[in-house]
Amino acid sequence: MSRLGKKGIDIPDKTEIVVDGGNVRIKGPKGELSRTFKPVISIKVAEGHVDLELLRKDKESRSLWGTYASHISNMVQGVNEPFQKKLIIEGVGYKAEVVGKNLKLIVGFSHPVEIEIPEGLEVAVEKDSIVIKGIDKEAVGQFAANVRSKKKPEPYKGKGIRYDGEIIRRKEGKKTV
Repeated sequence: MSRLGKKGIDIPDKTEIVVDGGNVRIKGPKGELSRTFKPVISIKVAEGHVDLELLRKDKESRSLWGTYASHISNMVQGVNEPFQKKLIIEGVGYKAEVVGKNLKLIVGFSHPVEIEIPEGLEVAVEKDSIVIKGIDKEAVGQFAANVRSKKKPEPYKGKGIRYDGEIIRRKEGKKTV
């Protein structure tokens, strides 16, 4: 049994939720999100509260119960307060800049790497950090992962792009005799 699914989700002020079959649309002060869910779980909106109930008692329904509760909770949180990921760039000569709708990375390759910024996300570059903001938690996390994958931090000197707060396990280099 899902603890998240049983608990329900509180709806803050200025947030509107519309459930139409399997489609859930959430509108808040920062924007609007919508998502389609399978009809194995009943989503009901009561006074300031969203309740999720199982329609069937099979394994698939029980496994999706908490997942759907988490998705709806993230959507409610995102339309009220945008999600944010911070990436740190380490390395001599490594830098990033926003050029139009692209993020340009100079990270030790023979050419600059350009990544298109998805719609709905804001990217800001400050000295040696990249800040990604948006109302969709999945989009923010996926774009941050894509940027990090262009130059993962290496374990010897720590050069590369890493998440803020991520700890890189350092290795010892070759020893001279």
